[in-house]
Amino acid sequence: MIRKILKWTGIFLAGIVLAAISIYTYMSVAMKNRMNKGYVFEKDIIEIPTDSAAIARGKHLVAIKGCQDCHGNNLEGKVMNDDGAIGRLVAGNLTYGKGGLPGNYDVSDWLSALRHGVHQDGKPLLFMPSHETTLLSQQDLAALIAYCRQIPKVDNSLPANDLGPVAVVMSYLDKMPLLSVEKIDHNKPMVARADSTEGVAQGKYLAVSCSGCHRENFKGGEPLAPGFPPVPDITRAGHVGKWTKAQFIATLTSGKTPEGHVLKNEDMPWKMTAQYTRSELSSLYDFLQSIQ
Repeated sequence: MIRKILKWTGIFLAGIVLAAISIYTYMSVAMKNRMNKGYVFEKDIIEIPTDSAAIARGKHLVAIKGCQDCHGNNLEGKVMNDDGAIGRLVAGNLTYGKGGLPGNYDVSDWLSALRHGVHQDGKPLLFMPSHETTLLSQQDLAALIAYCRQIPKVDNSLPANDLGPVAVVMSYLDKMPLLSVEKIDHNKPMVARADSTEGVAQGKYLAVSCSGCHRENFKGGEPLAPGFPPVPDITRAGHVGKWTKAQFIATLTSGKTPEGHVLKNEDMPWKMTAQYTRSELSSLYDFLQSIQ
């Protein structure tokens, strides 16, 4: 009797393992196909300024859009994560040094990455928030590209991305922002210029950078990945919405909440938001307060 129980228990467990392996294999193949899919978009061409004001604007955008958090202070690229579960996640070298962008990487290639989320060869960029940068105005895209094209070369050859099982499964279930190319309305035209007047309109434009973590409605939700904390609601209805504007600005520039909690930059990139101007943070607060 015991032998029969053990036998059928073993068969049952083996069936579960086999089913799990089959499901994972299916997910893995599906994700590889999606990651290797080629896309063709009409090439965009815009005029790239060279004046100091545009370069300065581009430098500011690199700071407040989180480019340096992933690609490094000098945009030389870095390995952001390397473990067996999630895998190796790499942000590329954006300079024209060894291991960086090829010499023929032109304006249309920059726009393909920023507006459509694809490499020069049409293959999807991984973990690149192009669904956010595609919403930048033409003026800001031009300034961002202008700054990036003139930064000093850095020689830094990096390994390729290598997704672990957790990243594969979560990406397949759309729980990790792996392929921004699939989230973009590629027919949406560029807006010529963004509202630069302090207030709700400017705040809405800036808040696109918050939507990647706090969701499109800014209501937060479940953790972005295993081991990460739940994402808070930053609208008027959430706890953050109870802060005064002064407390909101102080938190996003110091990394310390009004309650005395010290934020981890890897959970909430306050070192990035600290680069916003006070006017920009004021606008961001006004916009978030306008959401019930």
